Amino acid sequence: MTLMKAAVFIEPGRIELVDKKIPDVGPNDALIRITTTTICGTDVHILKGEYPVAKNLTVGHEPVGIIEKLGSNVKGYQEGQRVIAGAICPSFTSYPCQDGYPSQDGAYLTADGTCSCHGYKATAGWRFGNVIDGTQAEYVLVPDAQANLEPIPDGLTDEQVLMCPDIMSTGFKGAENANIRIGDTIVIFAQGPIGLCATAGARLLGATTIIAVDGNDERLAIAKQLGADITINFRHADVIDEVMKITKGRGADASIECLGTQRTFEQALRVLKPGGTLSSLGVYSEDLIIPLNAFAAGLGDHKINTALCPGGKERMRRLLNVIQSARMDLSPLVTHHYKLDNIVEAYDLFANQRDGVLKVAIKP
Repeated sequence: MTLMKAAVFIEPGRIELVDKKIPDVGPNDALIRITTTTICGTDVHILKGEYPVAKNLTVGHEPVGIIEKLGSNVKGYQEGQRVIAGAICPSFTSYPCQDGYPSQDGAYLTADGTCSCHGYKATAGWRFGNVIDGTQAEYVLVPDAQANLEPIPDGLTDEQVLMCPDIMSTGFKGAENANIRIGDTIVIFAQGPIGLCATAGARLLGATTIIAVDGNDERLAIAKQLGADITINFRHADVIDEVMKITKGRGADASIECLGTQRTFEQALRVLKPGGTLSSLGVYSEDLIIPLNAFAAGLGDHKINTALCPGGKERMRRLLNVIQSARMDLSPLVTHHYKLDNIVEAYDLFANQRDGVLKVAIKP
């Protein structure tokens, strides 16, 4: 067999299932047979044409699967082994990697390999479904496999580990970037899959008053299960007023913005105490405006941190440890299951947020 099924970007509004050649395996690569993958909000941005990728690129960046073939240089793994790889699969050889930012691997390289600020792409470390073929297919080629493959512990299902490659890693990074200390009050805006993982991560890091904000009561109930102490439905209350009441006027120690809109970004800034941290995870589709008074004219000692989720096998090992230790169970976030053959239908469901969907497990 030389062909596989793959979901590819055709044009804005069209992702289709086509036949593609199974990738050849280079010395530093691994070919993974996908057993489960999923659709991410970023994939929806690609579908809508809000995030540009090449025509006929295989989309998707969350792989769970089995090693089909290993490159000659890849040691310590074996064919037939269950593995995951992060959505970010860095080489660990670039300047950003060695400067401590593996998610920005290759970010300063232009198409001809030269260095130029005009060629900057802040998401270059995210390769699957962005700059190389991704995971919504029967097979995916993992580059720099030695640095990126992590074995799945025995006894864990695909659904239990499906959040690790991206959603869990991203949500936890949002919590890590919020500079959380034991006893902190944290406000988390939007309780989609990433926001829910940020809520869970804030609890693990020691926040003791976690305020989850969303307009969906079902998602707020899940947030409670994952660690939120207080929930606010923004449709029924003024979020900023409520946070100030809860904190007795002090403001929150940190906020995490997980939606990517002007409104939520601005609210995340306005709830902060002087010197507070805004941790931004949202993917923004247009320019942001920072309000003068909320930013204290730049004199409020605020910190704004942005992030693309970390990758590499050590990051994946740590996340798998959290799941294996039963500190957290994210499998309830998988609300729907589809065959790869029906992925166009799955995109329609997920993009339009019908039927209480959180995450969709896609199985070839």
